[in-house]
Amino acid sequence: MAKIILAEDDNSLRGFLVNALKKAGHTVRDYDDGETALGALQEEVFDLLLTDIVMPGLDGIELARKGAELDPAMKIVFITGFAAVALSNGSPTPAGAKVLSKPFHLRELVDEVERVMAA
Repeated sequence: MAKIILAEDDNSLRGFLVNALKKAGHTVRDYDDGETALGALQEEVFDLLLTDIVMPGLDGIELARKGAELDPAMKIVFITGFAAVALSNGSPTPAGAKVLSKPFHLRELVDEVERVMAA
């Protein structure tokens, strides 16, 4: 199973995501902002970064870019309700990053994580 770092500023959504991923057998470290998550990425190696795109402070795209610089092998999945807007602002995203658009069912999240980790 995967060691996942989750950055999501919506506390209730983050709780649901953590529970679903742990029930699926993954290890999850979760953070409510990009800066704190980046600090964890600098200290530890993760298989997957699961991040909201739109967050105050360090957004998910910048977090993913910095995370990919630290560990090019880490897989990245963005979760967002604003995918078209956030990804079209000219910010390059790390190669191979996937986007899961809100709203999504927790089963879709678990399935996407398993697909990304198997790739």
